[in-house]
Amino acid sequence: MPSSNRADVDGFSATLRAWRIARGLSQFELAETVGMSARHLSFLETGRARPSRDMTLALAEGLMAPRAARNAMLLQAGFAPHYPATPLEAEALAPLRALLAEMMRRHAPYPAMLCDRHWTIQDANEPAQALLDGLSDGAREANLIRLLTDSPKAPEVIVNYAEALAEMYSRIRLEALEAGRDPALEDLLRRITARQEVFPPPPDLGRRPLVPLILRSPAGELRFLTAIAHFGTSEDVTVRDLRLELLHPMDEKTKNAMGGG
Repeated sequence: MPSSNRADVDGFSATLRAWRIARGLSQFELAETVGMSARHLSFLETGRARPSRDMTLALAEGLMAPRAARNAMLLQAGFAPHYPATPLEAEALAPLRALLAEMMRRHAPYPAMLCDRHWTIQDANEPAQALLDGLSDGAREANLIRLLTDSPKAPEVIVNYAEALAEMYSRIRLEALEAGRDPALEDLLRRITARQEVFPPPPDLGRRPLVPLILRSPAGELRFLTAIAHFGTSEDVTVRDLRLELLHPMDEKTKNAMGGG
């Protein structure tokens, strides 16, 4: 049923068209996918027609839009969101928070941190917090990417800084393509691009099967590989957008230096 919010017809039309273009689909292709006429889709994109709730969901599904974007399209069309977006601190997610805290605790002495879809750090175990403190040099920055691009300490601590930037750019670019119009991810890409003007990607990037994170420490260079865990079985926007970043030692020297030997 319609929500109490007024429909934003122009906003829905612009969003629909932007998503279709981002997915590289013609009006005919999208219309065929969702079982409607290309003429009606054209009317939706120009604001001459308004979609039903079911049609909005069908279009979002055809565009493979993330859950948060589907909710936004529903709101623009004048309907209540379909997917829950429970605050991470809510009581309903207490079992999940306990599970994540236990996973990060068990991962020690190696770093583990929890981020949302925009790479804002939600939680971290003690080894990860020590690493973040070393990168930030005492500055308070909750976003991992902004920390990497803005901190003057980052190029000193990360031995392969240019390579790490290039790897993060590739990862976030894929996320931005999946997310469609996401100003926050676009801003992170701009920040990395600006930083790459000073630290350009190495010419041999892409030739290695594994790209480590190499950190400078009093014990020498420490090498880590990153594994990322997602929680895709939930329909909740908050849960689906979380990622648990786990750093694993790449060699015995790193393992021993971290106290995991």
